Amino acid sequence: MWRNTIHGWGIASIVMHWLSALIVVGLFALGWWMTGLGYYDSWYQLAPWWHKSFGMLLLGVTLLRVAWRLSQSTPGVQGERWERWLAHAGHVLLYVLLLTVLMSGYLISTAEGQGISVFGIFEVPALISGLPNQATLAGDVHWYAAWALIVLAAGHTLAALKHHLLDRRDTLRRMWWPSVSRRQ
Repeated sequence: MWRNTIHGWGIASIVMHWLSALIVVGLFALGWWMTGLGYYDSWYQLAPWWHKSFGMLLLGVTLLRVAWRLSQSTPGVQGERWERWLAHAGHVLLYVLLLTVLMSGYLISTAEGQGISVFGIFEVPALISGLPNQATLAGDVHWYAAWALIVLAAGHTLAALKHHLLDRRDTLRRMWWPSVSRRQ
């Protein structure tokens, strides 16, 4: 089942979800660790290169994911009306924060007019550069949006565990296995 149905997520959505989650957590940890590196540290140049490369990979996956989500049906959200509304608002905010973090990271990296090398395979061009205080302002947005994203993602995880363990809903199982299509 590659495509979503009204009862369950398809393989494509599941893979993009977990790949995004893994990269977000990895980028957050790497970004936090990078802030403590000194100029003479052996990772001073290499860590940002990995961070930018995975960031551009995540941007590509996120844009694909948004397009896929808009073109697919989505499984019904279980629970009370307020839970369904909160789940929808939370998902929208996750996407907004994710795109904010990614775009601000792009603006930091391209502030001097240089493109971003992605794993040394290709370069993402600097389409926007030279704005007043671009790197500084984008850096502030990047920092706070990344923290907001990681906090919201933790809340998302806790909500999924609550629905799975306490409410006994198949919400979490549907994001693991595309074959689970029953509704409670």
